[in-house]
Amino acid sequence: MPIQTFKLLAFISFALIAFAGNSVLCRLALGQGLIDASSFTSIRLLSGIVSLLVISLILVKGNVVSVVQEFKKQNSLKTWLASLMLFVYAVTFSYGYISLDTGTGALILFGLVQLTMIIVGALYGNKLHFAEWLGIALAFVGVIYLVLPSLSTPSLLGFILMALSGIAWAIYTLLGRGSKQPIIDTTANFLRTIPFVLVLILLTFEYSKITDWGMIYAILSGAVTSAIGYALWYLVLKDISVTQAAVVQLLVPILAAVGGVLFVSEPISIRLVISSLLVLGGILIVIMGRRYYTKS
Repeated sequence: MPIQTFKLLAFISFALIAFAGNSVLCRLALGQGLIDASSFTSIRLLSGIVSLLVISLILVKGNVVSVVQEFKKQNSLKTWLASLMLFVYAVTFSYGYISLDTGTGALILFGLVQLTMIIVGALYGNKLHFAEWLGIALAFVGVIYLVLPSLSTPSLLGFILMALSGIAWAIYTLLGRGSKQPIIDTTANFLRTIPFVLVLILLTFEYSKITDWGMIYAILSGAVTSAIGYALWYLVLKDISVTQAAVVQLLVPILAAVGGVLFVSEPISIRLVISSLLVLGGILIVIMGRRYYTKS
C-alpha cells in the first residue's frame, strides 16, 4: 500500500538528511584523524546492528522469537548480495575520503550513484523522457556548481574507491525496491555484514587508531544516520521510481553544505543558494515530467 504523500516526503527528507549526516560525521572523524577508516567502518556497522535490533524488538513488542523467525526468512542470495553491497559502500566510502577532498568525493560518489541507477533502470525497460533527462542534467549541474571551488584532480586510488562506493550504494538501493518489511530487511542486511567486518578487523587491527570522539562520531553514524536513515530509505523505495530515487540523492551534497552552515558556522554563500535552486528545480522537473508522461 503506497505511503501517503506527506509521510512519503517526510521519510525521504529524513533519509536524505541522514545520508548528509553520514558525510559530515565521516569528515569530522577521519578529516581530523580521530579514528582510522577501518575502525570507523567497523564501529559504524556494528552500532547500526545494535540500533536496528532494538528497533526490531520494539516493533514486535519484545518478542525475540518473532524477530529470529523473520531473520531466518531473510536468507537468500539477494539478501547476502545486499549485505555485501552495504559493506563495500561503507568501507570504500571511509577509505575514499582519506585521499579525496570533500567536493571531489561528493561529485564522484553521487555521480556514480545516479549513473548506475539510471543505466540499470534503462536495461530493465525504464526509458527516460526528455523532461527527465533535462531535470537530471539540471540537478547534476547544480551539484557540480556547488563543489566546483573545492574540486581537485583526484588520486587514482581515491577515485576508484569512491566510484566503487557509489556503485555499491546504487545496487543496494535497487535491491531494496521490493522490500515489504523495510526494518527487518535493513536489520538483516546489517547483521550479515558481520563476517565481512570481522575479516576487515583482522586485516587492519595493527593499524587501528581510536579516540573517544572518533568512536562517538562512528557510533552516531551507525546507530542513527545509517540504521534509521537506511531503514526509512528502504521504506520509501517502493513508492518512487528508479529515476526519482537516483536524482533526489543529489540533494545530499546540498544538505551537507547546509549542515556546515548550521553546525560548523560556515557562511551562507550565493553559490549554495544557486546550487540548491538548480538541484531542487531539476528534481521537480524529473518528478513532474514522469507524472505528465504517465498521464499522457
